[in-house]
Order: sequence, then structure tokens, then C-alpha cells
Amino acid sequence: MASNKSALLCCAALLAMSSGCAGTATGGVALRPDGSPGPERCPEEALKAMGYLRLSVGDGAIVELDANQTDARPITLYDGPVESLLDEDLGPFESPTRLYGRVWTGGPQVVIRYYAARPPRGSRVPICAVARLGKGQLRKRPDSKPGTAILEFSRAGVYVVDEFL
Repeated sequence: MASNKSALLCCAALLAMSSGCAGTATGGVALRPDGSPGPERCPEEALKAMGYLRLSVGDGAIVELDANQTDARPITLYDGPVESLLDEDLGPFESPTRLYGRVWTGGPQVVIRYYAARPPRGSRVPICAVARLGKGQLRKRPDSKPGTAILEFSRAGVYVVDEFL
């Protein structure tokens, strides 16, 4: 099984390198009036890579939202880039694969979109995934200052998507 995972990750890495993908696709996202990001298409390179890796919409795992604040309570996230860590395997991506994405704190809850994954012994692979929690989603605390989101927990679910809504 490990050799299958390695082969799939190699194929996805080759696809990413041959497509000229830089690993993130965060520029140009339109913002809603509340400051949260609007809809965004998943890049074709990420859709192809996820297909090769057999990642399906809805596949999920647990993620540490900020690699620099693991197991902390509460945590503070800032608008901009974020590096997260998988706590569980997500398809062929084993824990502690790093996820690279972007945080928006403008709305009532934080929005985190992931654009790339980097396994412990591999290259960046383009993906599309989002961070989510249960009923309260990723609601920020009322004492959060502009440009930040204070969250009660350092972990959330991460789910594969084929577009960002």
C-alpha cells in the first residue's frame, strides 16, 4: 500500500511541476461586503492532481490550523498565508503533511482555503480543501481585532472540495 501512495504522490508532483503550478492560487479572490472571500474555482492542475490521488469531494481529516500554534487554546489567526498540519491521513497524504493556504478574517467566522499539500518526504501538490468545524463553524471570538480571528480551538476538520463557495 505504501508503494501505491508513493507512486500516486510522484505522479501528482510531476503533474504539478509540468503544469508550472506555483503551489498556491490565492490572488484575485473577490471579497464579499463582510470581508469574507467570494466564490473561487479550483485550478485545473489541482483537480487533475486530486483525481490522480483519488481524493474525492468530501474526503476529510483533522488538521492543526497553524503549525506554529499546535495544541494551543485559544489561537490567533491573521489574514494571509497559513501553514497547517494534518493530524490524520487524508487519502495518500500521511500525517504530518503540511497544508498551505490562506486565511480571511473579515466575516463573522474565519475562512481558510488550502491550495497545496506537502507530504513529509515529497514535493508540493496542488489541492483544493477548506477548514470547517461543526455547528459554529470557525466562528471567531468577539474580542478579535480587525485582521485577526481568535479561535477557541487549534484543530478543525479539513475537507476536499472542487470549488470554493
